[in-house]
Amino acid sequence: MNRDVLKDINGEEHFYKNIESFDRHLGQFFEDDEITVFHEIVSLDFHLDVFLINQADHDFNILITSGMSLLKMNVPEGIENPEKYQFCELMVLLPKSIEFDTLYTGKEKNSWIISMLKEAARVPHYNESWLAVGHSLQATADFEPYGEETEFSGCIVLPSVTFDEEFTEFYSEDRQINIYSLFPVYKNELEYKVENGYNKFLDLLIEANTKEILDLERDNLLE
Repeated sequence: MNRDVLKDINGEEHFYKNIESFDRHLGQFFEDDEITVFHEIVSLDFHLDVFLINQADHDFNILITSGMSLLKMNVPEGIENPEKYQFCELMVLLPKSIEFDTLYTGKEKNSWIISMLKEAARVPHYNESWLAVGHSLQATADFEPYGEETEFSGCIVLPSVTFDEEFTEFYSEDRQINIYSLFPVYKNELEYKVENGYNKFLDLLIEANTKEILDLERDNLLE
């Protein structure tokens, strides 16, 4: 039996070596004591943890998923080199001032950020679709915010401008795995991106000199 790729009861392939490769990849950049794991207690589909990385040399922390790349995304026909986009993990860069409880239940202060990551990571696998740079997601069907603590109602997948490809791209055997950055947005910003496209939204980010690190009180790009 191939222990690299196993199938669950629904016939879904699980690429366990991708997660092992991801752990080794993070180990090239961070020490074990710099990483806190928010373990998923119950997984009804696939196991998805979130790591909090706190490195003294950085003026920010990192929240990053571990488990999204367990499953292959369904990259549509017509995409050039589809094998480059079949696997990914997602991250958010945070100011040091944002803190979390040691246990994640979805109800703690700032837990909406972890929930946003976990929900985004599951979207392509639930919908038999994919996520890549330029894609956008909304928190709810009615564009409601992620929680009472925030007015952000969605997020957009961006390439990291803080880390280069040495960090954001790695391999598990012959499988390329990408690490994308999630950028939370307000309702009207999300609508603008959907109506005008990713490049126009990117122009807004550049014009406002917006940072990749999450700003809970960020000015609205359209106001």
